[in-house]
Amino acid sequence: MAVRPTTIRFPGNPIEQEACGVPWGVTLTPFAAKDENDIPPVYGSGGELLPRCENCWAYYNTYCEQDQWSWDCALCGTTNGLSSESIMRYSLPHSSPENMSSFIDLELPLEGSEEMQARPVYVAAVDLSSSEEFLELTKSALLAALEALSPGSLFGLATISHKIGLYDVQGPIPVVKNVFIPPDSAGNLTMELEDVMPLFSFLAPVDTCKDRITSALETLKPTTSWERTTAAGQGLDGVLLGGRGFGVAMEALLKYLGSEYGNTYALARVFAFLSGPPDYGLGQLDTRRYGEQYASKGEDADLALLPEQTPFYRDLAAVAVQAGVCVDIFAVTNEYTDLASLKFLSIESGGSLFLYSNTDDSTLPQDMYRMLSRPYAFNCVLRVRTSSEFKLGHSYGHFFPDPEYENVQHIICCDSFATYAYDFDFVNDVGFSRHSKELPTIQIAFQYTVVVPPDEPSISGSSSSKRGKYSLKRRMRIRTLQFETARSVNDIYDTVDPEVVLSILVHEVILSSLENGVREARILLHEWLVNLTAQYNDAYKIAEYTRGGLSTSHVDVAFTQCPQLQHLPRLIFALLRSPLLRFHEEGVHPDYRIYLQCLFSALEPSSLNRAVYPSLSSYDTPDKQAYPRHSLSRAALITSGSPIFLLDAFTHLIVFYSSTAGATMPFPPPQDCLLRSTINKLKQERIITPKLIFIRGGIDDATAFENYLIEEQDVEGSGFTSVMGFVSFLDEINHDVVEYMTKSNGK
Repeated sequence: MAVRPTTIRFPGNPIEQEACGVPWGVTLTPFAAKDENDIPPVYGSGGELLPRCENCWAYYNTYCEQDQWSWDCALCGTTNGLSSESIMRYSLPHSSPENMSSFIDLELPLEGSEEMQARPVYVAAVDLSSSEEFLELTKSALLAALEALSPGSLFGLATISHKIGLYDVQGPIPVVKNVFIPPDSAGNLTMELEDVMPLFSFLAPVDTCKDRITSALETLKPTTSWERTTAAGQGLDGVLLGGRGFGVAMEALLKYLGSEYGNTYALARVFAFLSGPPDYGLGQLDTRRYGEQYASKGEDADLALLPEQTPFYRDLAAVAVQAGVCVDIFAVTNEYTDLASLKFLSIESGGSLFLYSNTDDSTLPQDMYRMLSRPYAFNCVLRVRTSSEFKLGHSYGHFFPDPEYENVQHIICCDSFATYAYDFDFVNDVGFSRHSKELPTIQIAFQYTVVVPPDEPSISGSSSSKRGKYSLKRRMRIRTLQFETARSVNDIYDTVDPEVVLSILVHEVILSSLENGVREARILLHEWLVNLTAQYNDAYKIAEYTRGGLSTSHVDVAFTQCPQLQHLPRLIFALLRSPLLRFHEEGVHPDYRIYLQCLFSALEPSSLNRAVYPSLSSYDTPDKQAYPRHSLSRAALITSGSPIFLLDAFTHLIVFYSSTAGATMPFPPPQDCLLRSTINKLKQERIITPKLIFIRGGIDDATAFENYLIEEQDVEGSGFTSVMGFVSFLDEINHDVVEYMTKSNGK
């Protein structure tokens, strides 16, 4: 469980919080195996015995004052009595995890039975209203998935077009049974999927049926235009009305699987492969809203294309949650698919949203294997508590807020990368007392379930019938943290973590763009940097007024006196240049923007920092690094004098050989060199598979590399200018700070 605050020393009161201009909050990665300092939790049992405060319900922890009969809550100060069981438990020091560490992971009893049996269930829903290339890529991805799945898992194969196909692969040859989807948007299936094929026939054991599943995948063929036209009917002038009944199919599959929730499985994952928008039956999407009509109607495309056009898929996500099903959507298309509407089905059910613009260089098979190979928890409940002087403001992330309890989030599926963010507010004007020994305290409680694989048979031989049977384990991970309060605003600045500040800002601008459009989100971000710069200049007494007022030469926009803030202007500049916030007319596809919103809002701070402002390092040879960090500019390339550069943009890794690289320099770099081992390490640590590109300057097209040299690009996106983009951006901030400070001081 990694927890990172925006500033290590908290503001002392609301006036300091306002005066510093820095967001006050934390990012949280609850299922990370270790904390932010690489320390694992102390494990133990008896989570249900852990004492709780009768006032605020916080859990007993190492920061609590304890005597023989009672303990004082570290969050609210309430004195609580200890039960006889707890007195016995705590009679010996270091006898329990909660007295050994403030970061613990305890076993909980399962409801029903201690050793409930469960088998992981995975279902592939494949779009047949597609091309041969799409299906070949999907087959490769599912073959990779079969290699990653544990023995004992159950797998089902379904197809989607103008009909739903269910495969029975447990016999000698695969059998598919179909049910047709009504073309009208209000129609339901004529029969339940359970009546088409019993679920136990549909879900096949992977360990005994892998070859038959592979054979079934080979039978997948695209539906012909004749089939689709016959099913859908024809519109005016023979225009095809559609044939991708995704909405009806997903609704039926969720209901189908939901009938066995808690019996056959504790969590099911559905992999939905889409090659275009749902255009048939219930849940079809009108893609005509994307096009030239904005120019004629005067609509703002950067606002109109971001909200969902129908609540259908958000409502379907609620059905998925009730059925214990997590949905991952893999969209492989450059066609407008309206991910703004579809995204809720994945992110609110605990799944992921992937977008690939083509089949040629898609990393879908690698991403599929990577996703299924890492551990994950499910049926999670997350609760953040604070000491009484402050409270949670906003909560950000892919979760379901509890309808009854405040600040409780439900996460259907959570892997070790999934990250959430919170910001704080003071309860009143008093804030924290600097004279009190009580420190600002945060406690995170994370209850979750994991599927534990069966134990291997002993050498003496155990019953083979136990092979393939998985058990569920319910656990509770608790982390309690205390923070010091800052002595001044300068003290806050000195302990700022710019990566966490960026995380909070990204969540805020995504929310702003969804509500008010991209233009307003850009203004919000620009004004934030102006405000921070003005507050910093005021705190350090840098800007001084002369008889003629305040001039730009008196303002420090580079934060020269505070190293912790110096990277922020570059991060804001890069975020404004990101497709997340660039304008529609600059060629940013609305689906790609939605994909980035979903990706960025789940990344931990260091990964997000890399995605927004890529890392550029240089090498003298493939085996010798020259400089670990350069600014993203051509000037950096020229002045470094190095022949090789590695650019890490999170989703892309680019190795660039400059035109000065000698002919004897091996290209591409050999597999056993330092550069390759660095690349391999970066790929292994990533949540998605980055595309690896090799470019030789002066020979290959270097556009892919040069596009990342953003510091020479105008922030408004009008391309290269005679003035360096980042320099002119700072000049603009400088001018706006002078104007802001002059108005604030009434001059």
